[in-house]
Amino acid sequence: MTMAKPAVVMNGVNKWYGAHQVLYDINLEIAEGERVAVCGPSGSGKSTMIRTINQLEPHQSGHILVDGKEVVPGMKRIDLIRSDVGMVFQHFNLFPHLSVLENLTIAPRTVRGMSKRAAEEQAMTLLERVRIPEQAHKYPGQLSGGQQQRVAIARSLCMSPRIMLFDEPTSALDPEMVREVLDVMVQLAREHMTMVVVTHEMDFAREVADRIVFMDAGRIVEINPPEKFFTDPDSQRTRDFLRRIRN
Repeated sequence: MTMAKPAVVMNGVNKWYGAHQVLYDINLEIAEGERVAVCGPSGSGKSTMIRTINQLEPHQSGHILVDGKEVVPGMKRIDLIRSDVGMVFQHFNLFPHLSVLENLTIAPRTVRGMSKRAAEEQAMTLLERVRIPEQAHKYPGQLSGGQQQRVAIARSLCMSPRIMLFDEPTSALDPEMVREVLDVMVQLAREHMTMVVVTHEMDFAREVADRIVFMDAGRIVEINPPEKFFTDPDSQRTRDFLRRIRN
């Protein structure tokens, strides 16, 4: 059996905000096609860690490789990395003055040089994939939160990314809208998209993740497959966290 090559490698990554250190010696390797869920208490560095992958948060020391290319703070062609690494945020980040279709076609046309017709055909295919093709000509403000987040996922997919990062994609949604977004992410996972998901949705993590990364106070405390993580974690800190969220 051939081992999948690494999609992301983080080696000794450290991050400071001024004098305050927020990431400590992060070591993590994610294989192509692997689904990794990142969980932990608020303020543990989860979002900061995944944002260093595409340099939305520059790291100060250590090494990050994406598809074998080193990601260096301040690098001139970071756009080439970002075009291969899609990201979905908590708060959608859609352009409110553009229609759904325009939100999906602007990057492929300006960055990839795709024709208007080809970009729109691709956008409609992806809106079908996230189950909202009928919303193509509406504006973000006319959609529910769950619909907006599905548009945001489709927008990231329009760039044909090799890796998808999700930064707590359901945390800003009303509870009844969470499942519709998670269903789309489950489908992506079944298609073997490389995914790194910061999430508080433990049932989702258990369902789709190949491995779960538990962070606390800027450090990776534990990395294990879901069954081991939830039934027999290695760390007392993990056991305390799971006990608290179950209660």
